[in-house]
Amino acid sequence: MEQTIQVMRHSVAEPRDDGKAIPLVGALLYRPDGTIETAARGELRNGDHAEFTLLERKHRSERLDGSILFATLEPCAPGARRHPKLGCAERIVNARIAEVYVGILDPDPDVDRKGLAYLEQHGIKIHMFDRDLQEEIREANAGFLTQALLRAEERWSEKDKTIVLSSLEEHEPEADLSDFSQKALEHYRAKIGITEGTESDVFRRRLKRQGLVVADDGGEVPSGFGLLLFGENPRDNFQQAGLLATVRYPNGKEEIRNFEEPYVLIPGLLEEWLRKVLSLTIDRNRMERGEQPEIPFEMVREAVVNALIHRDYDIKGAKCQLVIDSDAIVVKSPGEPQSPVKLEELKTFSAPMVSRNPKLHYVFAQIDAAEERGLGLLSLKKKASDLGLPLPDYSYDAPYLVLTIYRAVESVSAVKGGEALASLNKTHKSGWNWLATVGAATSTEYAGAQDVSPRTALSHLNRFVDLGLATKSGAGPSTKYNAVKN
Repeated sequence: MEQTIQVMRHSVAEPRDDGKAIPLVGALLYRPDGTIETAARGELRNGDHAEFTLLERKHRSERLDGSILFATLEPCAPGARRHPKLGCAERIVNARIAEVYVGILDPDPDVDRKGLAYLEQHGIKIHMFDRDLQEEIREANAGFLTQALLRAEERWSEKDKTIVLSSLEEHEPEADLSDFSQKALEHYRAKIGITEGTESDVFRRRLKRQGLVVADDGGEVPSGFGLLLFGENPRDNFQQAGLLATVRYPNGKEEIRNFEEPYVLIPGLLEEWLRKVLSLTIDRNRMERGEQPEIPFEMVREAVVNALIHRDYDIKGAKCQLVIDSDAIVVKSPGEPQSPVKLEELKTFSAPMVSRNPKLHYVFAQIDAAEERGLGLLSLKKKASDLGLPLPDYSYDAPYLVLTIYRAVESVSAVKGGEALASLNKTHKSGWNWLATVGAATSTEYAGAQDVSPRTALSHLNRFVDLGLATKSGAGPSTKYNAVKN
């Protein structure tokens, strides 16, 4: 991955008069015999994609069966290039490549997630670059990505799609524009800074460009995503839509609220409801990226919005859920982690930037309710660290991806319970709560934090390992003890 990024930096930008930024792209081929070949965009001819240069110009007559390809940018999908040119994803399939490592997704709506989907549909195993390397690629391509997102709106509804990520991209039967909530449209219009009204050509063209309104028999109708975001009653069309929220009080009573409103209104409505049911001092704090109140609203907002964006809408018998008690905030989102993201990557907050539903993600990013291209992981991790809370915890309990946000250091023990934690004395429990908060530490770090001798630190940590509360990685003084919270 690192070598491919170095190759990327040798890309040759073709001369242009229109000011269009050209991406820096590197490709690397790792053959079964261990030999390596590389190519950069424009290396041999202006405008040639890196994958095309590598597979067609350098190795057209060779058998590449079983090879592994590394590319810093998502390979373009079928239909993304002018006929009769093949997309890079098609060329990779034709070359019988076994695995592909992808740096970052291409925001172009003709490519975004569709290049990956095409490869996966043809049995190719997909991996993403490490998160820190993704950031390096994005930084190097900042100009291209900014322009690509703007171009994306212009083309979201213009071309037939060879690869469809979700049926919600299409016209929803029996729906029309009168199903949109005027309040939701006004909220979105104000957020994105359009001065003309929601009935104006400017605003309607914006919805069409974003794929939220699509053409049908000469007219315009809502897409499935459009109805989720702006529909007066999204559940009229999708029974799995919305959010079921529950607050459990220490006295055993519960407060329940079913959020079935247009998606763009849910973050604000959720904050408003929580302010009423929880005794909090909010002041100027707002859920949309404001300061941190007593309950970590920014973390709740990030978690809930992520659940709505990244859930699997093909699972129709389950809804997103939010459960809050005195120890934890639990958010459940139907569906396994989006391929190629792995559960372990979510647990360590190192998951690559991949979106299951790019159109939903884009709109929430536009109203400043979601990270532009990520999974909200960095916000969750940073906010937990800033508040001195244990790191949030991901698990999978079919059919839900479950995120647990702990409300205090002691909450991990209270939530997890069990014989192992119950067997710890007060000193051990204090140490394990600290380890659960930081996630992982060496014995030296543990000794310093708990003010115990190195020998005592090792004794504590090995007890945690014996009880299944921690695992070891590495060797010698650099051995890391990793808290196991599931």
